[in-house]
Amino acid sequence: MDKKIMAMSTAMLLLKLLEGEDLYGYQMIRRLEEKSSQVFSLKEGTLYPILHSLEEQEAVESYEKCADTGRMRKYYHLTERGKGLLKEKQKEWETYEKAVRDVMKGGMSFALGT
Repeated sequence: MDKKIMAMSTAMLLLKLLEGEDLYGYQMIRRLEEKSSQVFSLKEGTLYPILHSLEEQEAVESYEKCADTGRMRKYYHLTERGKGLLKEKQKEWETYEKAVRDVMKGGMSFALGT
């Protein structure tokens, strides 16, 4: 998948994952891969800057919690502001997706002059 398209949607996808439950970074990477049939595969170097940006926007909050393994992990939680941002991003995506679909459907008829 084109990196530009992926970058545009990654924050929205992370917010969507956090809508269901609090997750730590590695869980987000794995869930995104699972839910997208391996289409979306983030590296930590890509994930954490996005999460930090979402924290600065107060869309997510982080906290530390001891995992079952006894290791401390940094979890991310979707805030009320984050829920609003997710709705905005979903609307933007739906508008973009519809526009692309409309152009692609019309492409053949435009080419044939119908």
